[in-house]
Parts: sequence; structure tokens; C-alpha cells
Amino acid sequence: MLFSFSASAHQRACAWKQQERQSKIDSLPAIYSAPLSLSEEKIHTLSISQLVSQCRSGTIAPSAIMLAYAKKTLVAQKATNCVSDIMFQEALLIPPVANWGPGVDLDAGVNETTRERSLLGVPVSIKDTVNIKGHDSTIGYSSKVGHPSATSSAIVRLLQDAGALVHVKTTVPIGLLAIETVSDVFGCTTNPYNEGHTAGASTGGGGALVACGGSKIEIGTDLAGSVRIPAHFCGIWSLKGSSGRFPTWGTESSMMGLESVPIVTSPMAGNLADLREFWKRVIFSEPWQYDHTCVPLPWKNMDLHDEGRKLKWGVMWEDGTIPPSPACKRALSMVISALKKQGHEVVDFQPPDVFEGLKIGYQLLFSDGGQQLRSALSPGECLNKPSMSILELLNLPKFIKKIFSYFMRSSDPMSSQLYNIMHAKTVVEDRHNVAARDAYRAEWHKKWLEEGLDFVLTVPMSLPAIENGASEKTTLISAGYTFLFSLLDYAAGVIPVTFVDKNLDALPEGFPNSDRYKSFTAVAKGAYSAYDAEKMHGLPLGVQVVGRRLEEEKVLEGMQVIEDALRQQGSVFVNAVNL
Repeated sequence: MLFSFSASAHQRACAWKQQERQSKIDSLPAIYSAPLSLSEEKIHTLSISQLVSQCRSGTIAPSAIMLAYAKKTLVAQKATNCVSDIMFQEALLIPPVANWGPGVDLDAGVNETTRERSLLGVPVSIKDTVNIKGHDSTIGYSSKVGHPSATSSAIVRLLQDAGALVHVKTTVPIGLLAIETVSDVFGCTTNPYNEGHTAGASTGGGGALVACGGSKIEIGTDLAGSVRIPAHFCGIWSLKGSSGRFPTWGTESSMMGLESVPIVTSPMAGNLADLREFWKRVIFSEPWQYDHTCVPLPWKNMDLHDEGRKLKWGVMWEDGTIPPSPACKRALSMVISALKKQGHEVVDFQPPDVFEGLKIGYQLLFSDGGQQLRSALSPGECLNKPSMSILELLNLPKFIKKIFSYFMRSSDPMSSQLYNIMHAKTVVEDRHNVAARDAYRAEWHKKWLEEGLDFVLTVPMSLPAIENGASEKTTLISAGYTFLFSLLDYAAGVIPVTFVDKNLDALPEGFPNSDRYKSFTAVAKGAYSAYDAEKMHGLPLGVQVVGRRLEEEKVLEGMQVIEDALRQQGSVFVNAVNL
């Protein structure tokens, strides 16, 4: 589908894309709109292991699973606008599923490939940017509407060979660099707990869908928190691995070719057991056979409980830009208290200067002066306001920024430094920043070993899910807690802990007049203007669990240790989405 380059063409492309999505929904048989039957409700409660086992034995047909999850998906779409493309029937046509029959995997004569259908019948949703043959990967840009992918990405091919039901693609914000999932192409994706708040970004559609029960697993991507922030906002589980551990080849981005800060494909799940099981089964499928960029590193079984030793956890309370809000700090404190009661050692961790690391990261991320983000825009199309603010800063003449930087040195040192460094880089300047990144990574490595840490704990973001449209106040800098560990290429997971409580989490009376508030940077003050415990009451709160590079199995086990510790003191997170 071709659209001319004009403002009206942009509008036509967006209208066409939304109409295509709606027509696919409208053409579904009436049974898809019916409530779940009792048997479908039972199917929906099954774990990944149970789904695969019962599909293999012939107890449940993949088509029955697909129908149950398709119904949930349509309810989720109506409530949150989280789906970008529908593939319910297509999901059942892949050979491992189409050749399914009761007890087929028990047949002694069946070939080895059929036996290895390790994800048979598992519904998996795919972020818009992950290529699926015959479907658009728009990145939220209207210029990319009507240009279906010629081939499927490595992870999609692996999933389909394993028998997974790849049933929908999910929404993203324009250009991906955002805190909210909003675009002219797909509209606004909202939080399943409160439609007035965002689901996060850039895997916001996937976060909302999983929280609503429309998918077992979402395949997202993460550059600066794009699966971890939606997991925090939507009350689900995620794990961003290190580059090379999870298949990423065949994924689109608004910053193709960026290597200095790795963009990694990452899964999200509705519970920790499913997240771990999915990671394990993907690695058992030898993703390096599908993706030449994957490290051939087999799965390592690990049980930190059986090792018998107590673990050492370092708490990074702040990222040097925006202190955690009372709600997010309380969630982190709950985890610390639970771990201490189980005899673990929990210490305050003073890492290498975090803002210095973030400054390196920002310069690497925008070394092209924002040209890639801007180049895909159609006439009449705009990026989200936080991204536009960055582009406006980058576009200012350097001498103007130098002047601003000079006069802000005393009143707002952080902003002064950003004005001084945010400009397009030469090749030599970019290589200097890559060298600075490597030196910074070395500092972290040394500090981690000196402290003898097993894990680092932080908030995923300083705020719970913000109101729709409020990201202009929080800015992209609010993603510092997650962006840091992308820069370091560390394995980092998010686990939901509790919910915002308007009574426990309100700011102290007169807080704007307090010395604490007056010490905040302008960026932090702006972010805190979006914090309202009463409006955020009932929204999920997560904690970020960080391990070193390629320690995915250990991080998953660390997340399990936290869940067990919280359970021991009577605190179990239960999905409270009510649609």
C-alpha cells in the first residue's frame, strides 16, 4: 500500500491502518465475542508447562487455546487499545500446529522435530517492531504503514517451529522513545488498571495485553526500559537479558545500526513461573541456530535456595536525577524488609556516579543529532512531546546552548550539563564516548566485585503509571533507572510487589515548600508534578532486580527468592485487572 508524502497522506495511512485492524476484528465469527466458557476459563489458568503437556497428550487442542485467548485479547483491545494486528486464524496454520492430532507426540514413529515442539499451544503476542512475514512493522510511523515484512524475525521463526500460537502484534509509540504508548497510527494505549493512566512504553501494548490475560507471553524490545517500565506500570513480570542471549535479529527500530547501547528482544509474562519457563524453553531451542548474533550459551539450571548461602543485595536508592516517589520507595522497602527477615544481607550500594554514566548514554543514543528519529516522519506527523523536547535541544545552535549552560550552572547544574553535551557528534567524538562507556562499565564491574554483590535492587522508575499526557512533565530522563542497566548491558528483571495506596503514599503536607523539594533539580520537580497518590491509588508497583552480564538464570532465581520472601511475610501480588 503506497501513500503519497503529504499531511493528508499521513491521515489516510493512519485511518487505513486502524480500519484494517477493525475489519479483521469485525470479520471474526460471533463465537469470539462470547464470554469464556467454563472449559475456556480452565484453559486460561494453565501454565506454559501445562499447556504444552496437555497439547502434546491430546487433552487440549491448540484451536481451543487460541479461542480462549482470542476472546481475552478482544476484551483487552476494547479496554486498552493494545493490539496493532490480528492473526488468530494464521496462528493455527503453522505446520507444528496444523499437523496436531490427539496424542501425536506420543506416537513412536513421529520425527524428532515434532517431538521438540516445546511451546506447542502457548499464545505469544509480538511487539509491532518485531518482523512477521506479511505484516507491517510500523514503529508507529505512518510512512511504514502498508509495507509488510518480507521475512519473519529469528524469534518468530523459533516460536513457530516450537508450536507457539503467534496470534497478535501489539501497539507502540511513534519512534519508540517514549514513556507513553501513543501514535497517530494506533491511537493511545491505556493502563488496564485505570484508563486515565498509561501502560508505559515502548512495549505498552504488550504490557497491557499480558496484564489483561490476552497472551501468555509478549515479545517486546528494550533499549532504555521498554519492557521493564510497562511491566512496572501494568503489574507483570519481565526480564531484559544481555545482548546476544535472546534472539533479536529481524527486529525494526527507529535507531537501526545503534550498537553503543544494545537494543534487545525481551519477554514479558503474567507470572514468574511462566517467564522462567519461557526463557528456558527458548534457550533449549538453541536460538543461535536462528540468529547469528546470539551467543551459543546453554541454559544453566540454578537454585539459589539449594545453594544454602545467604545472598548479598545492594540497594541503589536513586539515579542522581529523580528520587523515587513515596509509593515506589515503599515497594522497594517492602522487598528489603522481606529479604532481611530471611537472613539475607541487604546493604546500601553507592555505585559509580550514575548521572555521569547516563550522560554518556544520552550522548551515544543521540549521537546522530536525532536525525533517524526525525527522518521517518511524514508531513503532519509529530513525535511525542518528550522526544520532541530532546530534538529541540539537539537542534539549538551550540553557542546558544553554551550560553544557557553557563547561566544555569548554579541554579540547575544537571540541566546545565545536558545543554553542554547534547549535540550531534562527529565520528571521533562518538568513538570517544564508546571508550568512556567501556571505562564506566569497568568501574561498575570493579565496584560490584569489591562489594561482593549478588544483585542490585532499584525502583524501575521514580513514579507509578502516570496519567495519559503527563510524560511531558516526567521527560525521557525519568527512564534513568532502567536506561542505566541497558548502557551496562546487565541482565535486569522487574517483579510486581504491591499497589499504590493513597493513604500510605501521599506526599507530606507542604512538600513543595520543604527543603527536600527545594533540593530537587528542575527535572525532578517536573516529574513530581505528575505524582498524585490519590489518582494513582490501586496502580501496580514493581521493583527492578539486576545481575551482571549474561546472568539471566541467576536474575530469574533472584526474583524467585524475592517472591518467596514476600510470601513468607504474607505479601503476594495478585493481578487485580477487572474487565
